[in-house]
Amino acid sequence: MSIQKLLENNREWSAAAVAKDPQFFSRLSAQQAPSCLWIGCADSRVPANEIVGLLPGELFVHRNLANVVVHTDLNCLSVIEFAVDLLHVKDIIVCGHYGCSGVQAALARSRIGLSDNWLRHVQDVYDKHERGMVGLQDVARRHDRLCELNVLEQVMNVCGTTVLQDAWTRGDAIEVHGLIYSLKDGRLRDLGMAIKSPDEARGRYEEALSRLDKTATAARS
Repeated sequence: MSIQKLLENNREWSAAAVAKDPQFFSRLSAQQAPSCLWIGCADSRVPANEIVGLLPGELFVHRNLANVVVHTDLNCLSVIEFAVDLLHVKDIIVCGHYGCSGVQAALARSRIGLSDNWLRHVQDVYDKHERGMVGLQDVARRHDRLCELNVLEQVMNVCGTTVLQDAWTRGDAIEVHGLIYSLKDGRLRDLGMAIKSPDEARGRYEEALSRLDKTATAARS
């Protein structure tokens, strides 16, 4: 698709937005006041605002390959800090998706290039949970499971950041959630990991893992 086509599409979108709501852009330019930070995959098939039915300005978004949260990634950490300390979001969502190409590359130990270094974090998730993964004979199920496990681990990484730890210490009411999106039906699934304080992080994590284990056992039987 050419740049000219994108510019044409933009003009049409802008005109349609004004026709529907003449004050749309004046309100949007005045401030952004999202109540939620979305940390998701850069995959073009997972547009954050659209799949949760929110307009521009209603969701603060950070996306990267395989929705990874790394404690040395100043880009991601800066977004989290901005969302928490300046925008005062109440919820942080880590959203993965089934069919993630980054997770697939990590699972297959494929060599892509520079991305291999980034996806090493997802390989570490596999290595941590390898005992449970090897019991899944079907490749598609292993892929789905790693997508889910990756979300749980990244939720824990968000909770472990100094930004969240400091916010919770101050008494800020912030809840971190783990969701996963299906490309097949466009539905989000709650992985049952909602964390509101550092004290409950480990327990919520273990509960979510237990639910995944039961699902995997049922699938094998």
